[in-house]
Amino acid sequence: MPFEIERKFLVRGDEWQRLVNDRTSIRQAYLASSDKASIRVRIEEESAATLTIKSSPHQLRRLELEYPIPVLEAEVLMQLRRGSVIEKTRHVVPCGDLAWEIDVFSGENAGLTVAEIELRHEDERIELPKWIGAEVTGQLPYYNSSLAERPFSSWPRRQVPDPIERRA
Repeated sequence: MPFEIERKFLVRGDEWQRLVNDRTSIRQAYLASSDKASIRVRIEEESAATLTIKSSPHQLRRLELEYPIPVLEAEVLMQLRRGSVIEKTRHVVPCGDLAWEIDVFSGENAGLTVAEIELRHEDERIELPKWIGAEVTGQLPYYNSSLAERPFSSWPRRQVPDPIERRA
C-alpha cells in the first residue's frame, strides 16, 4: 500500500533558489477534508492532473493514493471544491539521494514558503540545510487542505511563526 513519509519546515532566506533544478506550477483544490482524510484534485503546468486521497497528517507516515485524470475533468472537479484554490510553484532542490520540495505559495497564501522532504522511513535522519527554519510537521494550519479553508493571508500576524527558529 502506498504511503508518504514527509517532514515540513518553514524556509528562511532565498539561498535555496540557486540550488533549484526543477520547478512546477501547481493549482489544487480540496473536494473533501475531514479528521480522517482529504480528497484533492491537482493540475500541474496546465497539462497533467491527478486525484489524490490522503489520510490526515497525525503522524509522519500517511496513506496516499493518487490517480491520473484528464485535465478537463480536473477543471470541472475544481468547481466542486471546498474553500479556495491553492496556487503555488514547487521548486525541487536535490539533497544527496533525496530532494527538498519547496512550495512558494501565491494567491491567498502569498508570503508562505514551505519545504518538504519525503523520507524512506520514519526514523531516517537528515541534515538540515541552513535555509531550513522551524519544523511545522503535524501542525495542521500548514497543510494545504487547511490553507484552502483558512488561507495564510487571513492569519493574524501574531500567529505567523518566525522561520528562523529551528528544531531537528
